[in-house]
Amino acid sequence: MKRTPIRVEPISSYLERRRKGPIYPVMVAGQTVYVSGLPPFDPQTGEIKRVPFARQSELVLEQMKCCLEAAGSSLDRVLKCNVYCTPDESHFGIFNDIYSRYFPTEAPARIFLHVPSWPGPFDIEVDCVAAI
Repeated sequence: MKRTPIRVEPISSYLERRRKGPIYPVMVAGQTVYVSGLPPFDPQTGEIKRVPFARQSELVLEQMKCCLEAAGSSLDRVLKCNVYCTPDESHFGIFNDIYSRYFPTEAPARIFLHVPSWPGPFDIEVDCVAAI
């Protein structure tokens, strides 16, 4: 099966400054799009800054939307989301409220997992699988 990697800016450039080689946050295989888990990058600078959890949630979902559109897909075609979040009791409810704005009807299958910490000033990452 042919795989097509897709660069998404400023995400790819930010990641490449920290790791070797080209970074592709999106991979297309056949009619399926795979979006990597991404921290809440600032959309203007590509940097990660400490912001409130609600804003982090909006940022990761906006990035996911951008990545999907770069691959010829959309939020309406998401089949599965994985949410990785630091353990704070308030995060689940806050994220659900924001998630429902991005998926108002027929939300995709989803899992919400706690992770102990991240190597940066953020609390959440989201990845997904979507159809084209």
